[in-house]
Amino acid sequence: MSLHQAVSRRTALAAGAAAAAAVTVGPAATATAAEPATAAPGHTRPGRPTIVLVHGAFADASSWSPVIERLQGRGHTVIAPANPLRGLHHDAAHIAAVLASVKGPVVLAGHSYGGAVITEAAANAPGVEALVYVAAFMPDAGEVLGELAGRFPGSELTPALTQVPAPAPDGSPGLDLYIRTEEFHRVFAQDVSLTTARTLAAVQRPLSATAFGDRATAAAWRSLPSWALVATRDRGIPAELQRFQARRAGSRTAEVRSSHLPLHSAPDAVAGLIRAAADHVRR
Repeated sequence: MSLHQAVSRRTALAAGAAAAAAVTVGPAATATAAEPATAAPGHTRPGRPTIVLVHGAFADASSWSPVIERLQGRGHTVIAPANPLRGLHHDAAHIAAVLASVKGPVVLAGHSYGGAVITEAAANAPGVEALVYVAAFMPDAGEVLGELAGRFPGSELTPALTQVPAPAPDGSPGLDLYIRTEEFHRVFAQDVSLTTARTLAAVQRPLSATAFGDRATAAAWRSLPSWALVATRDRGIPAELQRFQARRAGSRTAEVRSSHLPLHSAPDAVAGLIRAAADHVRR
C-alpha cells in the first residue's frame, strides 16, 4: 500500500469514526411514554400520514422493530426501507425514490446517520410534511458529515471500528466500516440487554467510509417542521452535538437518558415523538 493510500484510508476511517453510529422551540422537554393503544393492532386510521423510518449506520431496518410495533399498535401505517449506507448522495436518492412511491403526506424519521439521509432526501420529496431526528445527524447545506461530527467532543466510536476493504459506490477500491463485535454493546447500546446487543452486532450492516466525506447539498429542516430526540448518554453522536443541531433547526426537542440506540432502550419515547409529529401533520 502506498503512503497516499494509507493516508487516504486513515482519513476516511477517522472521518467515519468521528461521525457514525452505525437527536427547539423553547426549552427541551423530557420524552414520556406513549399512551395506551386505542386502535386494534394493524388497523390504519383514515387521514393519518404514512410514517417512513430510515435506519442509520451499523444497523438495518429491523433496528426500528420496537418502535414499529408501538406505532402500528396505534393504527399508523409504517414503512422502514433499507438504507444502502453507500454514501450520502446515493442513499438520499434511494430514499427519495421510496418516498415518491408513497401516496399522501409523510412523516419522515431518521436515526443516527439516517438523519443526514432524510435531511437531503426530503428536499426532493414534496409529500414529506414533517421530519423526526432520533439521536441523529442534521447537517446544513454545504456541511461535510465528518467535519460536523468533530465539532463537539465525546464520541467513543473511533477505537471500536474495524475496516474491511470493499468496493466504493463507484466501483473503485474503498473501505467498509464495522463496529467490532466485542465493542458493540459498550459503544452503541450500553443500556440494551447484552443478548440483544450481540444479535444486533452480528447482523450489523457496514457503512462506506466515503459517506463522511460527502457534502450535504440541501437541508430540508430549513423549510419543514422538525422534532428531535436527544440521547443524553450517547457514545456515538455526542449529546451536545445533537442539542446544537436541534437548536439550529428550531426543532421541538425531547431528551431521554439513553445510549445511541433509544429505538431499543426507549422505544416509547421515540414512538411518542413520532406520533406528535404525525398529529401535527393531521391538523
